[in-house]
Amino acid sequence: MAVSQPPPEPRPAPRPRLLHLAAAIDGTGQYRAPYFVELARLAERGRLDFVTLDDSLGPPGEGRGRLDALAVLSRVAPDTGRIGLVPTVTTTHTEPFHLSCAVATLDWVSRGRAGWRAEVSTTEAEARLIGRRAAAPAEELWEEAGEVADVAARLWDSWEDDAEIRDVATGRFIDRDKLHYIDFESARFSVRGPSIVPRPPQGHPVVAVDATDPVARPTAARHADVAYVRATGPEAARAIREELRRRAAGYGRDEDALTVLAAVAVDLSDGEPAAELPPPSGPLAARTAGLPLYRGGPVDLAELIARWHGAGAADGFHITPAVPRRDLERFVNGTVALLQHRGLFRTFYPGTTLRDHLGLTRPANRYAQPREAVR
Repeated sequence: MAVSQPPPEPRPAPRPRLLHLAAAIDGTGQYRAPYFVELARLAERGRLDFVTLDDSLGPPGEGRGRLDALAVLSRVAPDTGRIGLVPTVTTTHTEPFHLSCAVATLDWVSRGRAGWRAEVSTTEAEARLIGRRAAAPAEELWEEAGEVADVAARLWDSWEDDAEIRDVATGRFIDRDKLHYIDFESARFSVRGPSIVPRPPQGHPVVAVDATDPVARPTAARHADVAYVRATGPEAARAIREELRRRAAGYGRDEDALTVLAAVAVDLSDGEPAAELPPPSGPLAARTAGLPLYRGGPVDLAELIARWHGAGAADGFHITPAVPRRDLERFVNGTVALLQHRGLFRTFYPGTTLRDHLGLTRPANRYAQPREAVR
């Protein structure tokens, strides 16, 4: 008599691929807070995931003199409510302990909306400016950036979420049993911890990496929550995205936890629509910093974004406006509005943190007892 077999378990439905959008709010020669607040609020009105602010260690003589991006976005945080805030932070010449504390502070100031884009400094001019060490090969510096990201995450975990007691009656401020030494040792760093800043609201603020250069991809796949890709066509973008997802899975990560964005500069003036993204040329070349340039109208850009996303070339787009106020406004009021009308992009924020916007869970604390639950 044949024994009937139970029906196979149904396979879980694949996660819906949400469209993610972000924008740079850089401004050459801008040194006043209202400029950055205005652009961040504009991006927030469009329900973008986050805004970025570039930074570098380069001297002003190279056209790189800027305000400190992390400090600027800490000023923007109280004047915004939902938009994620992602400054560029150079890991080369920077102590990981100080970096982790600064990013954690931004997360507290913004109530859980902080991220940071890891960058490296490869030039001898920047090395001389700091005066601590000579320039090094990019591969070595990206390995170091990965270590910095690892140290930062460990330091964020060095406080358990309920380590603060604030008991006036007993005079106890902290439960010392819930502070942890991280004791990180490598050829580059020796960091004991714990941090001097309580665990951030997000647990781990979001990490972003520009993964266009192959040398940065191992670090992006292992540590990043968001990766940027500069590609002029969907096939090239898709190839890098698939490589990053394979690498992430090889490190034991959930490949769906890595959001890959196509990074483009956009000129939404009344020019001819662009079928794809030609390399930057002409008067915009200096302002697009090697980014593929879209020149056309907001409607055509919406079509391009929808096409790339639908083909699996990218999980979304990170745009750098050629003329910040003009192009970001046209992007929000035109491109984003059309994507929302078509049901391709959100019309409201589903949560309060940047991890919520990206569909990421709050990480468990590696040093806490199992009683701590993961959101």
